[in-house]
Amino acid sequence: MSDNNSDFGAFLAGFVIGGLVGAATALILAPQSGQEIRGQIASKGQELRQMSGERVEHYRNLADTYSQEYLERADTVLAETRQRVSATGERLQEQARIILEPGKSSGTADDAAAGSGNEEATLS
Repeated sequence: MSDNNSDFGAFLAGFVIGGLVGAATALILAPQSGQEIRGQIASKGQELRQMSGERVEHYRNLADTYSQEYLERADTVLAETRQRVSATGERLQEQARIILEPGKSSGTADDAAAGSGNEEATLS
């Protein structure tokens, strides 16, 4: 029984000594105090806030630049398309005039000729 008590005493002594050594090691190896860590966190937060503000400004300027470029491209394409539509419309009007003008001037003569041709076709 005394053997059990000495084993338990040895275990308890080792546990206490191990805890003290661990606490001392933690104090020695701890990089900074809590106040120093909070200060570092605050300064890092300010640094990140400033960097993010700069990035937001950079991307905002970049977006403005791209939007201006695309607006200019769209205006150019729109102007070219309007010119093409106008030219096509003018060509269509000219072709319609070419087709319709002979018919207007000799419309009655053509009708009579067409009618007599039809009569001949029916007689044959």
